[in-house]
Amino acid sequence: MMAIYTSAASHPCSAFKMKGTIAWLRRLAFIAAFVGQCISALSSANKREESSDAQDQSHSIKMDLWSRGAFDLDLSPVELEMLSLAAPMRLGPVRMARYDVAVSDKIRTNECLELDCDAMLNPLKIRGGSTSLSYAGRLEEKLSELSIKLGPDFAGAIERNKREHAEDCATSCESFYCAENNDAQQGTAWAEEHSNTTFRSYSFGSVPPEDFSEVFGYPLDLIKVTQGAPLFSADEAATVVNTAENEGLSQNQYESGKYRLGGDWLLNLPKTRAWFNEKLRTSFFPLLSYLFPEIISSPAVLRAHSVSLLKYNSSHPRTDVHIDNGILAMTLAMTPKDRYVGGGTFFEHFGVSNVLQMDVGHGTFRPGSVRHGGHKVLEGTRYILGAFLLIEDKPEHVRRLKNRGSDLRKAGDLEGAAKHFEWALAINPKCTTCLKDWAEILLAEKRFVEAEEKIRAALELLEHQDSDALFTLGILLSEQGKDEESLKAYQQSLELNAEDAELCYNLGIKLGAKGDTKGEMNMYAKATNVDPQMGGAWVNWGTALAEAGNLDDAEMMFVKALECGPDVRPKALMNLALVHNTRANEYAQGGDLPSAKASALKASNLLDQAKPLLDELASDAAGADADSQRYITQFKPLRLQVHRLYGQILAGAGEYAACEEEFKRAAETYPDIPGVWDMLGRILELQGKTAEAAECKAKVTELTGR
Repeated sequence: MMAIYTSAASHPCSAFKMKGTIAWLRRLAFIAAFVGQCISALSSANKREESSDAQDQSHSIKMDLWSRGAFDLDLSPVELEMLSLAAPMRLGPVRMARYDVAVSDKIRTNECLELDCDAMLNPLKIRGGSTSLSYAGRLEEKLSELSIKLGPDFAGAIERNKREHAEDCATSCESFYCAENNDAQQGTAWAEEHSNTTFRSYSFGSVPPEDFSEVFGYPLDLIKVTQGAPLFSADEAATVVNTAENEGLSQNQYESGKYRLGGDWLLNLPKTRAWFNEKLRTSFFPLLSYLFPEIISSPAVLRAHSVSLLKYNSSHPRTDVHIDNGILAMTLAMTPKDRYVGGGTFFEHFGVSNVLQMDVGHGTFRPGSVRHGGHKVLEGTRYILGAFLLIEDKPEHVRRLKNRGSDLRKAGDLEGAAKHFEWALAINPKCTTCLKDWAEILLAEKRFVEAEEKIRAALELLEHQDSDALFTLGILLSEQGKDEESLKAYQQSLELNAEDAELCYNLGIKLGAKGDTKGEMNMYAKATNVDPQMGGAWVNWGTALAEAGNLDDAEMMFVKALECGPDVRPKALMNLALVHNTRANEYAQGGDLPSAKASALKASNLLDQAKPLLDELASDAAGADADSQRYITQFKPLRLQVHRLYGQILAGAGEYAACEEEFKRAAETYPDIPGVWDMLGRILELQGKTAEAAECKAKVTELTGR
């Protein structure tokens, strides 16, 4: 009996569990196996003036709603009160635990860096702004204390952060507008001039931004979306897009996590950048300072760090769920909503049914560290301009330590990476991406229990609203043999982000292992719908169909897998060969030797195509993962099986010479297999070539010792 193993997909994850070998089509002489592996607005700008008591009451209700997970917080006092009465209460006192820990820590240790503990004692006075200077002083004091505690390496990393931040800010000014203090239009002046543009506020989620979290303040209504008059007209946006296209925008694409994205950096689009720079001066920088006075002392301190014009369509429909690489970020809609179907921004903590849409000329402004993604465009074309921003007088130590840790991890320095994540967490214990990245290092080191502790800590802070963390938890539980818990984690992740191909793939494997073939194939269908290049899902789907005896549809799936990259192609070829070999045996048993011969020849040719690809994988230590190694190991027995069946069919058709050539080819390729010489000896004997047949029998004796 021989087993063929399914692939790890075009996005392999070495921690995925492989399914066990499954026998199918038991009535056939040569049993094969396939095995599977593997989300009318009222704005803050035009709120009616309220009395002090009314403001306190509104803020209190917002805090209550935020604690229950509400994300739309920009409502009138009456609407807020009604929503507060109607909102479902979350299970689990996560919100209260955050307050209790922060206050009690200050009482015990006199430490409370990332939240203003005095303000926390009175939740009606925690909006930030007035505490930003004292926060900066306490931050420097904290960094000095940590430098003593963690040693000179940490102190050096902090100085490097400051140096690199200054360099990045200076580099920004070489290409993007930077205001002088006497040149910058102030935010209040901008707001007075643009009174017809208002803003709607949405919750940032359960965890504050990774850097400077205290100065933003609760209830974290930090996602600001323009309403009313747009920031620029549809005609102006169309002119900008046409300019960018004339500068070669559509000739470029790059990766966004698991997906390809169309568009280009504005550094490569000088005419488009000129328009953006003028908008920074006259609109975007003053607007940002108006929206976030807690952290922006003047428009003059803002720096455009990374700016791109993105193009979404059916071939480049979406981005991965991610966080942005800057303390602040903005997204500008450059296309009218009636020009595309789908699209919008998906904020994971909003839930799958609440995608934030913007019409042309409008924008979203927020801190960068909220999980979000460009939602899938189904039809048409959608252009978006996205920018990550720095604040010149506020180096982001947590983000820079975390990013450096990620770079070290990619370079293979897991110890150095873990140290940087530990340092970032020393500054901000609520850095959930630090916890997640550290967990993934521990996963790579097979320290599953410790990794699970880290990922569960992140999920507790995030109130389990992070599909990637739940996905990682599913892998960790699977590695520890906790299959039921693993399945639950994958299902929870799917509820948050049903557009995750790898997640659907892994969940399919788990469902298949439980015997839920229908659910398994449904997950593979979802995975390939999200990412048609998900080769492992095509292969596993074909496997499930073959196990059910549906060879025709299984063949279609394996053919789809052929288009999914060099890591999947040899595995798809081997499975196709197995399908054709099985058919050849069926035809032979039914007496249809011509059809049997044609199918066996197809199987032989497919394996000949797979062999050099497998040899290439075997020669590349990085490419030959455990899954590929299984295929490499299984190639030889499958190739021998096809040689044997093809030769038998030829002999049954009376084509003895052709049968002899087939068995000689097998003997030349695999001279260490006694059965090959036995087959060759028999056909030679049948043709009266007794001397050659005797040599074959002697070879069998030599190899077997009898």
